[in-house]
Amino acid sequence: MSFARTASLMRRGADFLGSEHAIMCGAMSWVSERHLVAAISNAGGFGVIACGAMTPALLDQEITATKKLTQKPFGVNLITMHPDIMALIDVCAGHQVGHVVLAGGVPPKGSVEAISSSGAKVICFAPTLALAKKLLRTGADAMVIEGMEAGGHIGPVSTSVLAQEILPHLGKDYLVFVAGGIGRGEAIAGYLEMGAAGVQLGTRFACATESIAHPDFKKAFFRASARDAVTSVQLDARLPVIPVRALRNKGAEAFTAKQREVAGLLDGQTVEMAEAQLQIEHYWAGALRRAVIDGDVENGSMMAGQSVGMVTKEEPVADIILALMEEAEAALSRR
Repeated sequence: MSFARTASLMRRGADFLGSEHAIMCGAMSWVSERHLVAAISNAGGFGVIACGAMTPALLDQEITATKKLTQKPFGVNLITMHPDIMALIDVCAGHQVGHVVLAGGVPPKGSVEAISSSGAKVICFAPTLALAKKLLRTGADAMVIEGMEAGGHIGPVSTSVLAQEILPHLGKDYLVFVAGGIGRGEAIAGYLEMGAAGVQLGTRFACATESIAHPDFKKAFFRASARDAVTSVQLDARLPVIPVRALRNKGAEAFTAKQREVAGLLDGQTVEMAEAQLQIEHYWAGALRRAVIDGDVENGSMMAGQSVGMVTKEEPVADIILALMEEAEAALSRR
């Protein structure tokens, strides 16, 4: 099937990623693993492994396993605060991974250079125009601008506002992918027309047939509406807790208790600030695993974007991408 208008607007992004369509999958811990990543790349999109809290050895295994399932390009998402980030970059280089996504904050010194020297492309996240410009000056090859409608860790500004702030300034000369709250092709068409090189979706793919997420995790998504995906609350100003958007449940209440516990450790000077933040991140990793893998939808972390209301059934990745492209093409054809 031909998607001439959409493909034309996506060409820069698709050429950069090496994929048929400039549709990236957001890196969702425990969800964006070998099966989903390979399925997305095989269907013409661009899969991204979520390294999360993996050790270098585990990442090495995951990349090896993904390569057995697809011959198409895929990327790896690394968290900038990971204590072994340089070793993880070495693992990616050893596998000749073509694209490394740095998420979770400003890249640590030397990380962008290390990725570039391996021949890989660097993709960074930017919540503001000023930071986007700085990251591009310091070596990033492409940017993802992600609005607060997204699932998982989020910033304070909506996708539509970020797109209006950043795309008119950077969209023409640089590669900018838009993420957050995208559930249909009509939205993709709009951002492409504004100058985006492509888009990134996470929630839409979380319940794909190829996703290893527990059936109960998927059923919770099917039942949820946009207003059920709420953000966590920061209890202590000293704790640099990045808000997380997830479905409302007991797990969200448990995170509030975890913050109190870590704040108490800070009060007693038994942990340093970096360790306190790491404890929070480990909490999320464990809570997310309980939901995604074990199916504990009450006590685990049900990270989901506000587009969750558009996820109504389990379907193959290829069908999801086809529907998105058909919707985008139809929208552009009506212009």
